[in-house]
Amino acid sequence: MDLGLSGRRVLITGGSQGIGFAVAGGFLAEGCEVVIAARDQQRIDKAVAELSKIGAGRVRGTSVDLARRGAAEALAEEFPDTDILVNNAGAIPIGDIFEVDETRWREAWDLKVFGYVNLTRAMYRRMRGKPPKVILNVLGTGADKAQWRYACGTPANIALVGLTKALGGRSIDDGIRVVSVSPGAVETERWRGIHMKRAQENLGDASRWREGLNKDQPLGRAAQPEEVANVVVFMASDRASWVCGETVTVDGGRLYRENWF
Repeated sequence: MDLGLSGRRVLITGGSQGIGFAVAGGFLAEGCEVVIAARDQQRIDKAVAELSKIGAGRVRGTSVDLARRGAAEALAEEFPDTDILVNNAGAIPIGDIFEVDETRWREAWDLKVFGYVNLTRAMYRRMRGKPPKVILNVLGTGADKAQWRYACGTPANIALVGLTKALGGRSIDDGIRVVSVSPGAVETERWRGIHMKRAQENLGDASRWREGLNKDQPLGRAAQPEEVANVVVFMASDRASWVCGETVTVDGGRLYRENWF
């Protein structure tokens, strides 16, 4: 299927690793021009070198901390002709309301919540009236399944689902589609690190992190980043031109897997 994305200019936050990196590769494969934005310059350089194997001359990176005041506006000013914005930067800590103190909570929300809000506001101003434009938020199924040990992340994702709905209710009139993709468990470097730490604490051996981890996951595994990226790329294409304000869940049906009997 031709997604009609060739030549589109894509800006991806948190694009140096994990889901963002896979999304960048997906857009490059479709012939897009891609900018990845992240905080760590070394990771950016490594990612650009790797992504250049897919789209030589069509990918570049920029270092930015979107948790800092004014950073979102500066990034939008640097890339004002962006056609597709993918908000993906953010790493919210695991923990209950007592484990995540106020400082960590605010730091996480400054990047994941206010980072999305501020960059969306800045890019929306520049995208308005120039269709077809897309703002796509990568969220998480914490918005659908509240968990005691994800006290910081659950309300963050709920807020961003609300942002997608609120803007999507009329953004199409301005030539912008606002949509979200909400992955479940995805086998990224960060995800592995979290569970290796748990295995070390609970089993005394970080290498045993897979034991019991995927027993309740569909097909006994987490998603690969590329499986999420495929949905992101499609949702950003004109093939999804009548989808606006919606959140698409990508979790292999995990949300509906509870055993009630």
